[in-house]
Formats: sequence, C-alpha cells, structure tokens
Amino acid sequence: MFALAGSGGGAFIDAFSAKGSQSERAMQLLAEKFPEATHAQALVVFAVDDGETLQSQQPVVDEVLADVAQADHVVSVADPFSSGTISDDGRVGYATLTLDVTPGELGKGGFVPLTELVDASNTADLRVELGGDAVFLDAPDETSPLEGVGILIALLVLLVAFGTVVAAVVPIGLALVAVGAGIGGIFVLASIMDVSPSAIPIAGIVGLGVGIDYALFIVARYRENRSAGRDNSTALADAMSSSGAAVVFAGGTVIIAMASLAFTGLGALTSIGLATAIVVLSAVAAATTLLPALLGLLGDRIDTGRLVRRHRPARRAEETAWWRFAHRVSGRPWPYLIGAVFALLAFAAPAFAMQTAWPAAGDAPRDTTYRQAYDLLDEGFGPGINGPLVVVVDLEVPGVSADGVSALAEDIRTSGRIASVTEPLTSADGSTVVFAAMPTTGPADLETSVALAAVRDVLPDNVYVTGLTAMTTDLNGQLSDTLPLFMGAVLIASFLLLMLVFRSVVVPLKAVVMNMLSIGAAYGVLVAVFQWGWGSSLIGLEGPTPITSLIIVIMFPILFGLSMDYEVFLISRIREEYERTGDNTESVARGMAGTGRVITSAALIMIAVFLALVASPVPSLKMLGLGLATAILVDATLVRMVLVPATMALLGKANWWLPGWLDKILPHLTVEGAAHDSQPEREVDATYRPATGGRMSDEEELVSP
Repeated sequence: MFALAGSGGGAFIDAFSAKGSQSERAMQLLAEKFPEATHAQALVVFAVDDGETLQSQQPVVDEVLADVAQADHVVSVADPFSSGTISDDGRVGYATLTLDVTPGELGKGGFVPLTELVDASNTADLRVELGGDAVFLDAPDETSPLEGVGILIALLVLLVAFGTVVAAVVPIGLALVAVGAGIGGIFVLASIMDVSPSAIPIAGIVGLGVGIDYALFIVARYRENRSAGRDNSTALADAMSSSGAAVVFAGGTVIIAMASLAFTGLGALTSIGLATAIVVLSAVAAATTLLPALLGLLGDRIDTGRLVRRHRPARRAEETAWWRFAHRVSGRPWPYLIGAVFALLAFAAPAFAMQTAWPAAGDAPRDTTYRQAYDLLDEGFGPGINGPLVVVVDLEVPGVSADGVSALAEDIRTSGRIASVTEPLTSADGSTVVFAAMPTTGPADLETSVALAAVRDVLPDNVYVTGLTAMTTDLNGQLSDTLPLFMGAVLIASFLLLMLVFRSVVVPLKAVVMNMLSIGAAYGVLVAVFQWGWGSSLIGLEGPTPITSLIIVIMFPILFGLSMDYEVFLISRIREEYERTGDNTESVARGMAGTGRVITSAALIMIAVFLALVASPVPSLKMLGLGLATAILVDATLVRMVLVPATMALLGKANWWLPGWLDKILPHLTVEGAAHDSQPEREVDATYRPATGGRMSDEEELVSP
C-alpha cells in the first residue's frame, strides 16, 4: 500500500460546497467570469496599545507590508491607510493580501512561511497577526500531546488481561500495521477524488482502536481454547471460525456505517467515511490473515514473558462476577431495565437543546495567530468583519442592472442585521459585480444565518450570496436535508446484517434501539460540556463552545459501528451457549462470563485511545474524543451489563424468533458454535442443569480467566 501511495497517491483538499446551493452557483459564476475574485485573501492585522493610534506606527507598518509583498504567492497588498481599513478609535487596522491561489489550494500548513514572517514583525509598540478564512482553513493540524499515552494505556490493559508480554504486544503491533496500510490506501484514494485533510487523523484513531480490539478478541479466544486443552492448531482454527468470523461481521458493520456518509452528499464527509472504511477494512484483513499467521508462528511462545510466575487455572463460569451479575439482573429484569433506560434518557436529554455551527477561527486556540487576528478584528470593527457575506451580481442575466447595483447594496445594508457594505468591484469584461455585506453578528452566531436568509429573500434572480459563512450555512442546510437518509441507511444496513448473522428479528431490533440510546447519551454529554460549559475548564476550554455540526455527523456512524462490534461478540457467544444448552437465562450468563473481561478490556482500550484526543487544543477534536469515549463507556456498562441481560430475560425464546418464510429466503451465515466444530455434533442436553447441578465436562466449564 505504501508503494502504491508513493507512486500514485494524491493530495488532500477539503471540498466545502453544497451541491446545487446558491453559494456554489455564485462560486462557479466567479470562476467563469471573474476569476480574480476567487483568489484567496489573507489579512495582516495591526494593533497598538490603548491611547495610541496606528498612524503613529505607519513607517513600521509600511516596512512590514513591503516584506510581506515579497513573500511567495502574494500578488497585491492593500495597506490600511490608503484603503481606509482602520477602526474608529484608530487602534486596529488590517491590510488585505491577494494571493495567486484559491482557498485551500496551498493545503494544510501552506501559510506557515507567511505566518513566521508576520510573527517576526511584532515589536514592543506594534502587534502584528495573520488572519482570514484562507489562513484558518489551511492552518496546520493540531495534534494531541497524549496520543502516545493512549497506546501505553492500551498496552497496560492488555498486560492485565493476558498476563503475558507477547500476547499483549501482538494486538498493538497488528493495529499499527493495519493503520499504516490503511493510510497508504487513503493516499491512493486521494489520487481519484478530493480527500479531506481530516480523513487521516480520524481514520487513524478509529483504525487504531478497532485494530487492537479485533486482535484482542481473536487472541483471547485462541488462548481460551488452548487453556481448554486443545492443541495450538485446533485452538487457532476454532478461534478464527468463531471470533474471527465475528470480527468480519463486526468490521463489516463499521465499514457499511462509515461508507454511508456518502449519503450526506458532502465531499468532505464522503472522503472521511471512505477513508475510515479503508482503515477498518485493513484492520479486518490484518486480523484474519496476518494475525493467525503470527499466532501459528509463535505457538507456545504466545505466553512468553508471563508477569505472574504461577499460571492461574481457568475459572468455571459460575465463579465469575459476570455470571453472578447476569443472574442477578435476569432475576429482577424490570427494575434494572427501567433504571438503565432512565439513566440513558437523562444523559441524552440535553441533546434536544443542541445547536450546531461550523468551526470558525474564533473557536481556535488563543495562542494561534489567526485566533488573535480574529479577536482584534472583532474588537476593532465588530463581529461581522469575520463573517462577510459576498454578494455576486450576474449582469448578463435579467434582473439588477449595472446602474442598479448601488441601490441593491443600499437595500441590503438597510435590510436589518447588516452593519455595512463594501464598494462594488466589477470584472474586466463588465459582466459581474462583487461586493461584501458585513453582518452585525459573528460567523458562528445563529443571527448571522437569519441575516443571510433575510438578504437572500430580497435578492433578484441574478444575484447570489456566497463566502465562507454562506457556504457553511448551505452545508448545514444540506446536512439537515440528507441526515434522515444517511441515518436510515446506517440503521437499516446494520439491522439486516445482524438479522442475517443471528437469524432473529428481535436481537437486531434491540441492538438498534440500544445503540441509539448510547449515541443519544454521548450527544447529551457534548451539549452539557461544550454548549452549556459544564466542567469545560477541566478539559482545557475557556467556556461554552458551539457544537461542530460535522463532528456530530461523523460520530454517528463511528459510534453505531463500534457499538455493533460489542453486540456481535456478546450475542454470538450467548447464541453459542443457547444452541448448546437451550437455557435462555443461563446462556446469557455464560455469554457474559465468557466475554465480559475481554469486552471490558476492549472498551477500556477504546476509551483510552479516544480520551487522548481530549488533550488536543482544537475544540472539534476534543468533542470527537469525549463523545466517542462517553458512548463506549455507556455501551460497555449500562447497555452490555444491564440492558442486554434484562431484555433477553424478559423476552425469553422470543429473542430468537424469525418468521418461517423469512428463514427460508435468508442466506445462512453464522459466527457462533464454531468453537466446538472439532467435536462430534450433539443435540441439546435435556438434562443439562446450570450452576452446580449436572456436571459438565471440564472442557465446557473453562472460560477465559
């Protein structure tokens, strides 16, 4: 994959446009008839102390701008003194730089040389910052300083779970290989379509988590089979035909969920979804090919580096806390069910007050130059300067004529919520006119969207509004329109896949409902922490921060897919025990006893990996990390430990109900029962008694310690 990426990999660019929207039509019109107006612009912002005026620093400002004019990609510089871009109090001013590239063309980090030049221009009496939408969009990615800590915690969890160094290192090594190959695949994807620069970090963090978890499930089942007395070859074959098959179906669910982002119709989200699907596919491939090869080569050396000198024998199911707790819940299912649902709904309640917005420079870390520039512009000129609405007039289409542009600008200025408008600019051929309208509110303010709608309501057919603020508003509108289709595709695909695997209508229906509760709880926590500011200082925030709409959409398929992972592994083990014993309550208890420790370890690893993102200085990454970690925690505790045994106890044999006509037409897929394939088949033992009743064979009693 790296060889392919090196020879044919493409570049990364964000595609921020809503297909068929007014903002997209305006940008297309400018590209065709007024290409100079599509060039990226940056703002060099100057400020002096209170009581001083920028005019006193004009020689220094001129010198700074002379140096900036010589920088790469700078075509022209409009200084604040000749263009009149100085605040009323004379303290703040800005120079507009026109570049020879379009927004996003330079890529992440493309403005670093210019930023360094501007930073070096600061003096004791003059503050200089570099801002503007182009600078913000192409800012270098901020990484979390604790990403490595997440891997170390994962290693610690694996050491505790397995008790040997080699068994703990194998899943992490496998995950790193899978993520590396997947990133190579993302570079290949970038050669055939526009891929967002955010695709690699998001796909990488998800791939690392699922890569470790998938290997953990297989290695745990392999070692369990070896503890039961099977030889290495048989133990590995049985592990692959049970846990390995579960990995394929669980990974398939994640892949389908992530690929469903294409239904949103947004290029950036589509590329992130496909990129993550590629990395997850790589993790599944590594777990089902490279991992069994490694285990076959290692043989008994899988237990090398034992941390405890004396190996503890495997415990019977009845000796585990998981078995006892499952029977406790099954004995009184209604109180546990009602309590768990009430707790999940309480966590999810704030989600009904969610208000989403697009990321803006005003939400960036305060130590970045584009955030400093944003704040200075807000202070000197008002919040609207950071979110201008770009009005485009096509004079070749009936409507507003060249003589009516001034009147149009005045109508927009007096329409309400608009502070000012700029002087119109006309293309060389006289076919197109462009000017900007400055709202009275900032780009992330809901009132700005109201102002945009009010402006558009009074525009003739040959006038369009674009700009980053208008584009993000149109993107949010398209997300609202396509979200039901996208979510429906994820839910239906997951339901059908689980129905195929477990030959049941009830099990997948319960899984969908429970996963929606988990996701709702995660959304509710995000609203409480970020939008309302509860405990925001604990994660490095200065106060309430708007919820990023893209993060909310990206979280849904990730969380739904990962939750289905645990559902597949737990229910497949329960089904395996049910096929063997015919006892619904005991099969749930033994399924939890056989998977409880492994699923808990997998969840702890996921939580550690995702919480590392909370240390990032970027609010959007904090949201992603906290949301994913919260959902995994809720899913591994309230859902898997309480809701699953409670609902299965109440439904009894109805859990496995499937209409006869549907059973005949569905293909037969299975992930359970394979652990005993090496033995002769047998009917369900009618005399089987759980707990300390009838004695089972030692092989059947043993579960992972």
